[in-house]
Amino acid sequence: MAKLRIGVVSPEREIWSGEADMVIAKTVDGEIGIMPNHAPVLGVLVEGGVLRIKRSEGGDIAAAVHGGFLSVADNDVSVLAESAELGSEVDVAEARDALQRALASVDASAEDEQAQIAAKRARARLRAAGEEV
Repeated sequence: MAKLRIGVVSPEREIWSGEADMVIAKTVDGEIGIMPNHAPVLGVLVEGGVLRIKRSEGGDIAAAVHGGFLSVADNDVSVLAESAELGSEVDVAEARDALQRALASVDASAEDEQAQIAAKRARARLRAAGEEV
């Protein structure tokens, strides 16, 4: 059975690479699932999304992904994220603190874009770590 070759990178480092059966990502056009032999596609990733990599061997992988692009061609999936972190690397206590700080700084009377982005990132980190948000 065909497999996908996946690479997840950010400007800082390679986050993960390997083979998988499926990738699920949240793009600005909605959630997309990629399986082997998928048609070529280029998607813009949302801020504060969770990338899910499904593997029949070795367990599934989740990563918090903050912006960037997803490219699919010839069973190669490239995720070029502005920032990303594997769920297994997330410091859950720190992410919960970051979420509380972001929510506390949101001004109810005005749009506080920076605090909203920080809250989205903290929620994505917690979801990638398997936590309920």
